[in-house]
Amino acid sequence: MDIKTLEFIEKKNGNKQSLRTRKGITMKIYLVRHGETDANKNHIMQGQSQNLQLNENGIKQAMELKSKLKNIKFDSCFTSPLIRAWSTAMILVGDRVEIKEDKRLIERGLGKLEGKDRKAYDVKKYWDYYLNSNDQEVEPIQDIFSRCNSFIKDIRKSYSNNATILIVSHGAITRCLHHILKNSNLNNNLLDFKIENCYCKEYELKKEE
Repeated sequence: MDIKTLEFIEKKNGNKQSLRTRKGITMKIYLVRHGETDANKNHIMQGQSQNLQLNENGIKQAMELKSKLKNIKFDSCFTSPLIRAWSTAMILVGDRVEIKEDKRLIERGLGKLEGKDRKAYDVKKYWDYYLNSNDQEVEPIQDIFSRCNSFIKDIRKSYSNNATILIVSHGAITRCLHHILKNSNLNNNLLDFKIENCYCKEYELKKEE
């Protein structure tokens, strides 16, 4: 459910809490990818070492998303320690809620492809879960899923029913978290949707049996 759909349902119901109290829902999670940087704009690979600030358009994207999220009460916000994610989180929630860094949310390590043109990145190879390639010293996809799964397990343990959590991270991490929260078949195409800068989507984290 995207932000526009969420706003429509809330207005129709006349009750912004209704979406948080349905039986069987542990919490709401909002996944956000950081705003645009110059590397994004110029199609340059930025993993963990390309620690760039948001550009003017990235700040504008984050401000627009802030307006859409202004009526949502977050219980906590987690962010990657990289400045592009941290800055996006600061724009979105400011002093409304504590912002917590978590290294497990850092972008995929791109090894020898850091700073290279995006055309050098074989996206299908590096997103084949069972191939699990680490060519060019790129972080294997199963390692990313492992740290994302660890993060979600800790969220389950740390927060009570009906909590609403904001997670601000990067393209690869947001994609992995999406598939974890959707309980996707990892044998399928993991690249079946786009994650643009300032992508934002709401997810329901079900109670574990």
